[in-house]
Amino acid sequence: MVYTRKNQRDLTSAERRRFVSAVLELKRSGRYDEFVRTHIDYYTADGEGKLRVAHMCPGFLPWHRKFLLEFERALRRIDPSVTVPYWDWTRDNTPASSLWGEDFLGGNGRRGDLQVMTGPFAYAAGRWTVRYGMTEQRFLSRDFGRPRDPIGLPTAAEVDEALRERTYDAAPWNSTSRSGFRNRLEGWAQGQGNARFQLHNRVHRWVGGLMLGGGSVNDPVFWLHHAYIDLLWSRWQARHPGAGYLPKDPPPLGDPQYRKVTALHERMGPWNLTPAELLDHSGVYRYA
Repeated sequence: MVYTRKNQRDLTSAERRRFVSAVLELKRSGRYDEFVRTHIDYYTADGEGKLRVAHMCPGFLPWHRKFLLEFERALRRIDPSVTVPYWDWTRDNTPASSLWGEDFLGGNGRRGDLQVMTGPFAYAAGRWTVRYGMTEQRFLSRDFGRPRDPIGLPTAAEVDEALRERTYDAAPWNSTSRSGFRNRLEGWAQGQGNARFQLHNRVHRWVGGLMLGGGSVNDPVFWLHHAYIDLLWSRWQARHPGAGYLPKDPPPLGDPQYRKVTALHERMGPWNLTPAELLDHSGVYRYA
């Protein structure tokens, strides 16, 4: 049966509680940290000169769709009523948003070490120790808005601009692609400093702390953020039904992206699925 992913602001108190409880149980069992390790393992930048299926490449959207779906299935094995809510950061765009409540994801990090001290995922609560990350840090950290180098969350107008892109992706199929919906949404832009980071990337930087880099899954807000990214891809697909995933064929021998990106019918690790198999989610879930 098709289930529904809701806007986090529309969750009831009971739905929030059940989501948090399922995430904590997944952490207690060790399964959550497996998701962290997978994301770190597949966080390959386009400067590394090897196959990329999850970031800075056309596979960004289908790879994270599958990643999110696997996480959701793990939660639903614990509590079948749970789905992953989404965070519309164009609307809930301040530290006062209900998303950051004591009963849900907790708030900002404290001054100094940026450690989150409130909510169920605070290190002091004893149920959220970081085991796999890019540093030795063991606590959840956040730095809303990066006060020392201020950055704001993306706007609805910026989202609308991305949704107007008519093609899915474009050569050279990486962070330097000048057109295409994928790179516009992933958020690799021209410019210096914070101007380099837009949409998806800008949200990671706004949250700060552990949401920066390959270990970003250590912050549970990762899933709500990527549920919204997936929703935006769904909207783009509905708006441009004739614009399919690109590239359809693998870059040929001699192309700088030869064997570095995933074409429509090539398989993506670690699930051995193709982007083509992940284009339609209507038989599994929908968005409210």
